[in-house]
Amino acid sequence: MAEQNMEAKLKSWLKQEKIQLWNPPYTDEDNVPGQQHLQDLAERYAPLLCLPLAEVVGALDAIRLQAVNRGKGNKTFRETNVATLELLLPRDSKKSKNLLETRLDVGVQEVRLDEQGVKNHSKMMVLKVSDTELKQQLSEEEEKTKNQNESIQRTQKGFQILSERDGSEDTSPFLEIADQRGNPLKIPHEEKKALILAMGLHEKGRSLMKKKQFDNALCHLLQADQQFSKCGSALLSSVDNFAVLQLDIVWCYRALEALSCLEDGKSRLQRAEDCFLQCYGEQQQRLLMIKGNTGREEVLFLRLYLLQSLLSYIEGNDAQARHQLSKVESLYSRLCLDSEKMSQLMVLGFTEREARLGLRACQGDLEEAAIHISNQRQEREELKQRERQKRSRRMEVISTLTELGFSRRDAARALQLADGDVDKAYAVSVCLSGAVSPEKVDQLLYLGFERDVSEAALRLTAGDVQSATQLLLDNQGVLSPELLSESPPSTSSSPSSEEPSTSSSTSTEDNELVNEVLEDISRHEEDYLDLTLEEESQLIQTMKTYLSRGHTHTV
Repeated sequence: MAEQNMEAKLKSWLKQEKIQLWNPPYTDEDNVPGQQHLQDLAERYAPLLCLPLAEVVGALDAIRLQAVNRGKGNKTFRETNVATLELLLPRDSKKSKNLLETRLDVGVQEVRLDEQGVKNHSKMMVLKVSDTELKQQLSEEEEKTKNQNESIQRTQKGFQILSERDGSEDTSPFLEIADQRGNPLKIPHEEKKALILAMGLHEKGRSLMKKKQFDNALCHLLQADQQFSKCGSALLSSVDNFAVLQLDIVWCYRALEALSCLEDGKSRLQRAEDCFLQCYGEQQQRLLMIKGNTGREEVLFLRLYLLQSLLSYIEGNDAQARHQLSKVESLYSRLCLDSEKMSQLMVLGFTEREARLGLRACQGDLEEAAIHISNQRQEREELKQRERQKRSRRMEVISTLTELGFSRRDAARALQLADGDVDKAYAVSVCLSGAVSPEKVDQLLYLGFERDVSEAALRLTAGDVQSATQLLLDNQGVLSPELLSESPPSTSSSPSSEEPSTSSSTSTEDNELVNEVLEDISRHEEDYLDLTLEEESQLIQTMKTYLSRGHTHTV
């Protein structure tokens, strides 16, 4: 890691100064190094790196040689289509040659190199293993990939089932997207499904991160990122979930030492910072207005600045790395809690998480933290009570509409569209059950739409002609099978009490999947803010060590 950092810094400085080591005066026409000029460069860089002069001269010559060989390889590849590959050999290898010249259309154990993305000057790791070890490694890697894919598929399926549930079943769990105060958010159906999938995959990834399974966690987090991309920008800018996901992805890059993801990491951190700015406000005034304090969210900024410092250091930008690290240390001093105060709060019956979040919310004030935690407990209990009453009332209305002959699905959807109003829900249920006004259908037919999709659109929009027209225009006059499946058959002209004989929401397999994914959802809404800062503390010390080596020599 240290050698890679030194090489990265040297390359960054050479690039900034536009120094080309493969050209004179550093390399002559016969590719012989200009030792005095390399020596002069090393004398400038060695104090900054806090390394011996000879070591820096050797590193510069190695970079020069890489560039010279790359130039030769490019010429050979253009003329003969023979690529030069750099082999990363085992340490105990007796072979001194670490370059391999080969065509890319040849096979390596039945796998073509070019089909695997291998290009001219690619680096390839060579492992010294026996046939038995190779088979075992391949088997383990295959099993690992299989398990990761199965985990992602099960997680996706479980949250897809939850995203389709509408709360019409009294005992079946379902998910509802709500704001900080528990008020349901009105989100288009497809966007809601994508958001539930994204948040679910993110929760699974965070669960794996806690177990230090960063490789598997990263697979789930990247899938979550894909689902978030299906959500509108207005939604993403109003919640901090997307920003936290970007931080978690880059934290996994760090844990896996994935230096190849450096550029992607920088982009993700920038997106996270922009999202926090939009979501919290420039001075976090929006966050202060919603939550009353900003202390708990500061751990997110600590991690953001710490990762930015690390990436700046790897790039060779020590000044920026120090600047970000100074902000990290300032936050850390405020967020690192007094163990005695933690113990006192826990003696009062509060959990470790409550104590930690409470003290940070109240800037370490013990009495205020105790009051704050008690108030939060009361608010949480009141919210649960309102949810129980709301669900009870919901089930009563659905039962009433069902007794009138409507299906539970239509009743639940009608209640949702009517914002809980029973009379409106009845009217909507009539529309959803298939009783579509011929006059309204004729209006859509006049606009050029087909009869079947016109009737379906009217049922999906509770008979609203304007909304139905917009729905058809948005979908170019063709409703997807998924949308059509939400609409009752057009042949139905009266409410029906018949229920499907089989339902995915009640199958044993579906319930098992749902219960499995629900285990990964934290029961505490601020679990993502509950960081002990142990990992962060270790990285802070590592960064201070790296940066202090060159700090005293910096002019």
